[in-house]
Amino acid sequence: MVEHTDAHEDADGNTLVEVLRPATSGQFIATAGSDIARGETVLRRGQTLTSREIGMLAAVGLAEVAVWRRPRVAIFSTGDEIVAPGSAIQPGQVFDSNAAILAAAVEEAGGEPIQLGIVKDDPAALGAMLDRALAEGDIVLLSGGTSKGAGDIAYQIVAGLRGPGVIVHGVALKPGKPLCLAVTGGKLVTVLPGFPTSAIFTFHEFVAPVIRVLAGQKPDRAQDVRAQLPIRYASERGRTEYVMVSLMQGDDAGLVAYPTAKGSGAVTGFAQADGFFAVPALTETVAAGTQVDVRLIGAGLQAADLVIIGSHCIGMDRLVGRLEAEGYRVKSLAVGSMGGLAAAKRGECDVAGIHLMDPDTGEYNTPYVTETLTLTKGYGRLQGIVFRRDDARFAACASAAEAVAAAAADPGVLMVNRNAGSGTRIVIDRLLAGARPAGYAHATKSHNAVAVAVAQERADWGVAIETVARQYGLGFLPLQPERYDFVLPKSRAARPAARRFVELLDDDDVRADLAALGFDVA
Repeated sequence: MVEHTDAHEDADGNTLVEVLRPATSGQFIATAGSDIARGETVLRRGQTLTSREIGMLAAVGLAEVAVWRRPRVAIFSTGDEIVAPGSAIQPGQVFDSNAAILAAAVEEAGGEPIQLGIVKDDPAALGAMLDRALAEGDIVLLSGGTSKGAGDIAYQIVAGLRGPGVIVHGVALKPGKPLCLAVTGGKLVTVLPGFPTSAIFTFHEFVAPVIRVLAGQKPDRAQDVRAQLPIRYASERGRTEYVMVSLMQGDDAGLVAYPTAKGSGAVTGFAQADGFFAVPALTETVAAGTQVDVRLIGAGLQAADLVIIGSHCIGMDRLVGRLEAEGYRVKSLAVGSMGGLAAAKRGECDVAGIHLMDPDTGEYNTPYVTETLTLTKGYGRLQGIVFRRDDARFAACASAAEAVAAAAADPGVLMVNRNAGSGTRIVIDRLLAGARPAGYAHATKSHNAVAVAVAQERADWGVAIETVARQYGLGFLPLQPERYDFVLPKSRAARPAARRFVELLDDDDVRADLAALGFDVA
């Protein structure tokens, strides 16, 4: 090697080469066939071409090879209530999340999405769009209009296809019951349910495998893990139910599967789940502590550095954002204060956010801490009655107690409640002292959900924190201050992410940020 030599002139002007290292015969010589020889296999059928494979093809002198074409999947959404993202939205309308989700999922499965937009519930328009989709795509994918409502006409249009036409309409699954599958001219036509979780779940179960076959790819290898169900789960008899779950690491090194339980209409139900398990059609209840087989969603399970379970708070969201900006992977699950406390006692989380008032003493959080837990002080919040500022029935009240008494006596005033097990529910029940105002049975899982219900006039009043009331421009009558604190299992408190979480609570910038949101950090 020239790097192992040194050239210089002698006294007579002759150039001499000094060899600094001994050379071995044959060293640094590439012989023909030493890398790839005649008769050896370079690539095999079914391999995906990446930069590495393309480099190998070029190295053997191939400028072109035959490949499987990515199947073209024509996608459109149906419904008078559907609006394209970026457009103005009116009450009763929803943004078209399905098309965006499905287009990305088609690419992940090896297909080429063709987005055709939104079609109103009009038979002529739907028929024309279906003809266009069949002309442009190898597979047609539409969502909505496949159930039994008066406006559900998409499946009726598809029912007119022949050769053979509709082969399945309705499956004994939850989510995804109204799925419709048809074949015409050798092309698959699928009408997915309109609810996002149902749509994406049935896509992965019924459509993605077909795309992979048409793209020349191998079947997707599913990965299952064993996990324990920490809470009792009730299922609907008669349909196999697939339950979306979030996986946590328990103290005993085993996995724990928490049902996300957001419903088929929730966009986040599938997106935030780690996997799902099946409840057989004839099973009505799965007991707490049952071991279930969880089918992972995606490439595999990535363990979180910090697991938070408990009551939701926008202050907690800020803390999580800080941790993630520092590179920590955080998983947060809102199940209410009691659920978080129970998870901490079982060693299923690193942190539980709670605001639990002892009904006998009125003291927050401290009475609920056991010898296996440690309490870290968080910040103060102000609970109160939220209402629309233009609602004279509340604006005239001098106090929260007066407003609640007036609302409870008027069956025309509708409340929105909080879920059982939440700290706010304890405050509400103590406030009502056994009364059951109109709307009491309708419970939501967060302060934001209460504020949304009131702002959209689906309810007239509820109990939420002042910070959220300000965000939604609602009226607010103070009820009582409360403590939002954090409990940590002593067995997990020494973990780096848990220690960093506690440190952030004393950080001056974090405390200033929380104070700006309206929380009491004194």
